[in-house]
Amino acid sequence: MPNSELMPIGVFAQRSGLTSSALRFYADSGLLPPADVDPATGYRYYAAAQVERATTLRRLREIAMPLATVEAVLATEANEAVRLLDEHVAKIEEDAAAARRKAAAIKSALVGNVPGLLIATLKGPVLADAVEQVLTATAYEPAMAVLAGLRIEVSDKAIALTATDRYRLSTRTLVPARPAGLTWAGTVDSDDLRAALADVRRSALIRIEAVPHGIWLRMPEREGLHCRTLSEEFPDHRLMLASLNEATTRATVSKNLLLRVLEEHPGEHVVLHITDHGLSVRPPNDEHPRIPLSTTVTGRTLQVQFEMTTLYPAVSTAIGPDVMLDLRGHDQPVTIRSADCGDLTTLAMPIKSDHSA
Repeated sequence: MPNSELMPIGVFAQRSGLTSSALRFYADSGLLPPADVDPATGYRYYAAAQVERATTLRRLREIAMPLATVEAVLATEANEAVRLLDEHVAKIEEDAAAARRKAAAIKSALVGNVPGLLIATLKGPVLADAVEQVLTATAYEPAMAVLAGLRIEVSDKAIALTATDRYRLSTRTLVPARPAGLTWAGTVDSDDLRAALADVRRSALIRIEAVPHGIWLRMPEREGLHCRTLSEEFPDHRLMLASLNEATTRATVSKNLLLRVLEEHPGEHVVLHITDHGLSVRPPNDEHPRIPLSTTVTGRTLQVQFEMTTLYPAVSTAIGPDVMLDLRGHDQPVTIRSADCGDLTTLAMPIKSDHSA
């Protein structure tokens, strides 16, 4: 190959994102040998056709894939490479879970038998279901880590669980099995809670104890599980709830029927059109016919547009066979909750519509 078609190692390093030292290492290991080596100077040169392989190699190493597996991925066909990638990620997840369990045991040993402040005692299956429902409203945003947390607020009679991704807000109120008779509030890391859910669900009672920088979930005949609390300030959801206008329209509809229509909806945006004749679902462009649903409606005619990713999980996590939608206008949050159980409430933010009634 003519030298004019080759790149020196420094240029190839910039093109591939690998350092010159890494390229030398991968050349010596046989994963990425240079296209040519000057016999007099020992300078290494690479071809443009090698950039793709080098980039793939770098990305595989960035996810901590061992060299032997990297070599297998680079040498095989696409389907087998995907399988190897899935196996590697599954191994990382297993290792992370094992590390989390070991860390919890170390924390338990460090704390010893000194209990934290008992803030609530709840039935395990009830707590697990509530946490799963509310955590659907979390979001992972590096600039606002608190949006991945679950806010827990304890009063002398109830425990409120709240999460928000700024487009949805879900909150559920639980009645403690044994009131603790105090108040407490904190935002708990959602990953820690998700990792604990399987054990929580299998425990008849869960004692929640507050400690500095976290909470302990204490379970009979099981090791306690530690969940971190987040230091960032949680959004002022109570102010938002208190500032909501009165609903002008209320629609009650079968949850399963509405979900089925949303699942069959062709687009990313969905419009709910509510009149005194009922509720219908359509795309924003009106290219498809409206799908009417049997609905009980009170109040004025209204048309509201949503992102599917906002509306669907808000409806799917509602409790009971029927959902109640309280609407305030085309640009105001919609309250979605069970028609016969008010324990779980979700606010869903609409998006701008050019055809708002």
